[in-house]
Amino acid sequence: MSLDLLRTFLAVHRAGSVTAGAQSLGLSQPTVTAHLKTLEHTLGRPLFDRLPRGIRPTSAGDELARRIADPLDTLQTLLQTELDDPTPATLHLGGPSDFLCHQVLPALAGRIAAGLQVRTTFGLPDELLDRLQDRSLDLVVSSTRPRRPGLRATPCYDETFVLVAAPHWARKTPVTTADALRTIPLIAYAEEAPILRRYWRTVFNTRLTRTPDLVVPDLRGALTTTLAGAGLTVLPTYLCHPHLTNGTLVALANPELPPLNTLYLTTRTDTTTTAVQAELLAALRQADQ
Repeated sequence: MSLDLLRTFLAVHRAGSVTAGAQSLGLSQPTVTAHLKTLEHTLGRPLFDRLPRGIRPTSAGDELARRIADPLDTLQTLLQTELDDPTPATLHLGGPSDFLCHQVLPALAGRIAAGLQVRTTFGLPDELLDRLQDRSLDLVVSSTRPRRPGLRATPCYDETFVLVAAPHWARKTPVTTADALRTIPLIAYAEEAPILRRYWRTVFNTRLTRTPDLVVPDLRGALTTTLAGAGLTVLPTYLCHPHLTNGTLVALANPELPPLNTLYLTTRTDTTTTAVQAELLAALRQADQ
């Protein structure tokens, strides 16, 4: 089977239409249509449902895309010649400030030392994805799964969250209800306290009705004020694990299934995966082990 057929199929599956897939490959629409028909004939099953306006992948099409995406992206990376160019590339990167600073930029340190230039933008998913689509960013780490056409999202890291405070706020036993925490000030990432609210809902099975006592839009700031004894907060384990180990923070609760959030490495579907992106994805997945 020709790799060109699989490459065409994957481009159409990612783009969501034959026209957009043809544009991303630099091929004519009839050529792409012929490739899809040949592949479907070879496999003996339909890969797309033809609708009055556009196409929709069949379950077989989704399964094929899942199986071939990583191998084809890896092959594309190996075939690229851009790294032979001595002119340093510039990567325009967006994501949450704490995760970029704590996990992503250290993973890029070797590339930066070798000449890669990086420009970072901090922000929330919607505004960063807007900038990715208008091409002012090349790569976005999104804390929510993007559902927009024209974007390719790859799971890269699972954040596990823990409820923490300085030792003097600790209870004799792990708390199991939110009432046990009502006298401890709340430190939140945003006025709406989305991380705290999710923790209350999933662990304590109740709504958070209190307003935060401190709002700081950077989890590193929430960490430092929690270490100083200001109150409690909910943090990803990659930020607070060293402090839990040395005893400067304590976990107030010990749920059987702590809240988890998946982060996604997001690019445009009309671009190929670069070696830098492939290495970054591998490094983040390794750090998540």
